[in-house]
Parts: sequence; C-alpha cells; structure tokens
Amino acid sequence: MFIRQTRTNNTASGESYFTHRLVRSERVQGKVRQVTVLNLGRHFPFEQQDWPLLCQRIEQILSAQSTLLDQGVPEAIERAAQRYAGAVIARAPAPPEAESTQPAHSQPATPGVPQREYTAVDVNSIELSQPRSVGVEHLGLHALSQLGFIDKLIELGVNGPMRAAIIGNIIGRMARPGSELSTCNWLKQHSALGELLDVDFEPMPPMRLYRASDVLMKHRDALQAHFFSAVSTLFNLQETVTLYDLTNTYFEGQGVNTPKAKRGRKPLGYPDLLYR
Repeated sequence: MFIRQTRTNNTASGESYFTHRLVRSERVQGKVRQVTVLNLGRHFPFEQQDWPLLCQRIEQILSAQSTLLDQGVPEAIERAAQRYAGAVIARAPAPPEAESTQPAHSQPATPGVPQREYTAVDVNSIELSQPRSVGVEHLGLHALSQLGFIDKLIELGVNGPMRAAIIGNIIGRMARPGSELSTCNWLKQHSALGELLDVDFEPMPPMRLYRASDVLMKHRDALQAHFFSAVSTLFNLQETVTLYDLTNTYFEGQGVNTPKAKRGRKPLGYPDLLYR
C-alpha cells in the first residue's frame, strides 16, 4: 500500500487543493492497476516522510502482525493506523457464505433447534485498542432524530461536514461539557460518534466547531420554530404563554420620596439605611 496525493479543483469556487488516498496495486489480466482502498481526505495530517511507516503499520494491522523489531511507532501514527485499518475492514465486502459443512465443535443439526457452535479463545491474546464511549452518543443521535434536527439542517442547506460538526458540538455538550477545543479532543480520542455518523473526526480542525456555532446562530429563528413545533407534537403539549420577571433592582440612598424604593431586599453586608 502507498499514499497518493492528487490535486483537485473545485469547479464551483475555482479553489485548488490536494486530496490523499490510500492505494494498493493489483495485477489484473497481466496489467497492473491502482485501486483506492480508502479516501484520506484533504486534511490529511501527516508529512510525506511519515507515509511509508503509516502504510506499513496499516498492513501489519490488517494482517494481524505485531510491529517489526519493536521499532517504536509514534503514538500519532499508531492511532491513525488503527483508525484507518478499522475503516478499511468496515468497508470490505462481506465474504461469501461457506458451503454447509459440519463444524468440528458443533452439535448435530436437529430440525427446529438452533445449532450451537463453540470456539476456543485465548483471553491472553485479546488486546483492547482505543476504547470509545457510545452510549450517550447513541441516545443523543436518537433524540436529534426524533426532533427531526438532522433533516432540518439538510433543509436549511447545511453541508455534510458542517452537519457533523454541529452534531458533535451538541452531543459533546451533553456527554462532556467544555470548550470547542475540549469537545474536538473528545470527538477524536474518546467518542465513537464518528463511527455512528460514518464521519472521521480525526482530521477535523477545531475551527470548524466554532463555525458550527455561527451556523446555528444564523438559523436560530428557523430552528427555534422547528423545535417548538416538534416538541409540542412529540409530547402533546398545550401552548401556553409564560412571563418571567427577572429584574433585580435596588436603590442606593434613603429614597424617602420614591415609593418603589420600599420594595425588595438589600444585599447581605450592606447597611439598612441604604436600602428600604
């Protein structure tokens, strides 16, 4: 495998940029052709001198090999190799069903009874790599789906990468409240939201999360109207108008000729003479 860099031109904006792909060579009918294994996107974060090591590590993971000679693969390359190898495995076509044979450790087939199969697993051979949370992400996506939020973003013309950043922002606030930078690190290192959305958050720049907040603000009125209608329908709520009085005014001085100065309470630690 190797990484190929290709210049791409955006016909709409005229912008020119580079995209990166993970490619392998195959020989078909005596001819060698290059097959794209995985699209690495335009924000590929590694320098060209790191590409051979990254490709080598991806091949080792796909073939279930350990790192050769304990060469000390940098942590960033190891994380990327694990992620890319997982994406390659997920996109691989399902193998054809094997012919019906009697497994060595299975029970004889009985009509109407599910067949049981047993496989011995060496627990010492199991390795846990990049564990990620998925519970709160799945629940958050379900709630957004029930509200029709994603469909509303599509209707408003929000593109795919920006929709992913918006959803990451919202669910990040639910799961681990923090700044946009903190949310970006959570999406890249701790959350499985990318797998649920089929989006790779690793190359996403933190600035996109800040821009996501701007997009939400831009469409605030339309989103608020949509949410009000969706929540009222989901929970069969009656429309009511609630007025809140959030004023907290006080007067300095005696206020002898000001009747309103007699209302309210003074802050703690201030003399009674100044508040009536």
